[in-house]
Amino acid sequence: MNLTQPITQLISRLWHHIGSRRRGQFWILLVLMTLSSFAEILSIGAVLPFLGALTAPSRIFQHPAAQPFIQALGLTSVEQLLLPLTITFGLAALVASELRVFLLWASIRLSFAVGADLSNGIYRRTLYQPYAVHIARNSSEVINGISTKVGEVIFYILMPTLNLISASVMLVAILLALLSIIPGIALAAFAGFGLIYAFIIRLARNRLKIDSQHIARESTNVIKSLQEGLGGIRDVLIDGSQEIFCTNYRNADQTLRRAQGSNQFISNSPRYGMEALAMLLIATLAYLLAKQPDGLAMAIPMLAAMALGLQRLLPALQQAYGAWSTIHGAQASLQDALELLDQPLPDHAEKSSASPLPFQQQIRLHQISFRYGPQTPWVLKDIDLSLVKGSRVGFIGTTGSGKSTLLDIIMGLLQPTEGTIEIDGAVITVENHRSWQAHIAHVPQAIFLADSNIEENIAFGVPRDQIDHERVRQAARQAQIADIIETWPSQYQTNVGERGVQLSGGQRQRIGIARALYKRADVIIFDESTSALDNETELAVMQAIEALSDDLTVLIIAHRLSTLKNCTQIIEIANGSIQKRKNLTDE
Repeated sequence: MNLTQPITQLISRLWHHIGSRRRGQFWILLVLMTLSSFAEILSIGAVLPFLGALTAPSRIFQHPAAQPFIQALGLTSVEQLLLPLTITFGLAALVASELRVFLLWASIRLSFAVGADLSNGIYRRTLYQPYAVHIARNSSEVINGISTKVGEVIFYILMPTLNLISASVMLVAILLALLSIIPGIALAAFAGFGLIYAFIIRLARNRLKIDSQHIARESTNVIKSLQEGLGGIRDVLIDGSQEIFCTNYRNADQTLRRAQGSNQFISNSPRYGMEALAMLLIATLAYLLAKQPDGLAMAIPMLAAMALGLQRLLPALQQAYGAWSTIHGAQASLQDALELLDQPLPDHAEKSSASPLPFQQQIRLHQISFRYGPQTPWVLKDIDLSLVKGSRVGFIGTTGSGKSTLLDIIMGLLQPTEGTIEIDGAVITVENHRSWQAHIAHVPQAIFLADSNIEENIAFGVPRDQIDHERVRQAARQAQIADIIETWPSQYQTNVGERGVQLSGGQRQRIGIARALYKRADVIIFDESTSALDNETELAVMQAIEALSDDLTVLIIAHRLSTLKNCTQIIEIANGSIQKRKNLTDE
């Protein structure tokens, strides 16, 4: 994991991913923070005249600074001064309190709104990544980035950053208020507490960095352990290997929780020592003021102002320090989230649905070669092939021969390393591959079924209120599964369970065929979609395929020649090359 970037650069990168609307809301929040800080100054400044009026009212009544206030209210005696000062002090406290509550609400709302934007941005950018990117990385990292790490960005980056800014503005305001009342003591107190926090920051920096790495790594391992254990639950139950998965989960989770707990302790522990130091400071100040002439009368307002100031100052200092430590504790998670946010979006992401390329004649593969990287071996080499529209072409070969990779290239999921694919003479490129994919439907070996009803799975990816119900039934009839579905009590509203667990293998495959037919694609690709079925079920599925319209181009990968007996052409692939072609229309 690369942690060379300082936290300031990471936050700057994060700022670039925040939309203009949220940035505007941030500046409004900054204005609100400033208003709240002025309210704090008012509430602290009101203490001195209020308590002075209680202990030495004549001194306050004769003070030059109070004369405009007295004249404006038409006060004529010392006794009349107490009520206006009480009301002023109470209002100042209420306004400051209400502003702090509103500031808290606005900060939380903005943090979670930005978090939702970031989470949606990561998910969107991830879905638009090329197929080669998806197969090269672990899905646990992406799932953790979208769910857990964006949550950490909200709680440990966005909210603390806003708290840090708010605390900094508040500290300046409180310091200004205290300097106007007791300048020397206020400056000494602020400098002393600030130096102590600076020393703690220096001690905690490395520990926070290490903990942030543990949190980022182990949160991914926790998701990975859950996916592997629950995803392979049948094998886990049969093998009795529960304890192995429990151990892996426990090791990751304990390290994660320990690092999170360490960060919480580092963030919150200094406040208790600071509170004790503040009490000592007030006690010392009380002793010194009491020794002065008129000590008691002067001491009470000054001590009250100091106590109130410290009561505001210390939480603000702790808030700033806690925000700093929390941000540094989530540094690695922020960097991981930013790497997902920095994923490039293809040009077609901002465009409406692509218009299909003209396809009336053939698919032409010219000198196609492919490998996953410069240092990896060739998966395909020098493939030359023509596939006529409306033909039924079977691909056969041993595992690892390159059959599926070849069809991935035909589908535009992978870009050939060398060579070109042409559709009626038009070369398929990164720019126009979506226009070609508009022709294609894919039926894989393992059909993915969402935990929803039959209708939504056949019209997969179509919003529920936009599903064409008659088109669903027509696709089911063509896939020869309508007769089965329509005998069920809920028919097309029948829930299939997670990954279609409530359906048989043959039913799942035929729903996969119906899904392809609902799309009304004119090129349907079956990637070993019958290899896991028994002979009788495979026969039924193949009959469904054979009954498809002659206008459809059908490409089938299979291990058994018997599966391809009704194809017009059979291509044998071995070691990444075409070894044999058999044209069955000539027999």
